Amino acid sequence: MIEKMKSLVRQQNMCVLATVGSQKPHCSLMAYLTEEDACSDIYLVTRRNSQKFINLSQNTAVSLLIDTRGNQERGRIQAVTVAGDYVPIDEEALKERIQKKFLSAHPHLEDLINHPETEILRIRIRSFLLLDGPTEAYFEIF
Repeated sequence: MIEKMKSLVRQQNMCVLATVGSQKPHCSLMAYLTEEDACSDIYLVTRRNSQKFINLSQNTAVSLLIDTRGNQERGRIQAVTVAGDYVPIDEEALKERIQKKFLSAHPHLEDLINHPETEILRIRIRSFLLLDGPTEAYFEIF
């Protein structure tokens, strides 16, 4: 089942990121990338002055919702809730590689990606919860 969950994450490229700061939740629609093989990390980009980045500096726990609602009829929609933690990237080579992948996968985000105040966010996956249609649910710890 975990491979089915990873496959859904790899096939999509948009998610809703939920963060919490100052005891208030905040949701953001985000483009994302994942590594093709392990699917253990999800990468996003944001500016350092954004509410989501401020929240992550206070609380590294996140939730992401990735779904197929734009691809399927309502009764067949799949959704994965990803629980994870923000882990800053210290390796400059990794930042550059992810930045290039973002530019290739999401060229419409070029201004954001190249902005000097942009930060690449790495979310380390802890678990998946797959909803497969309206009644089937599967949980996996990563």
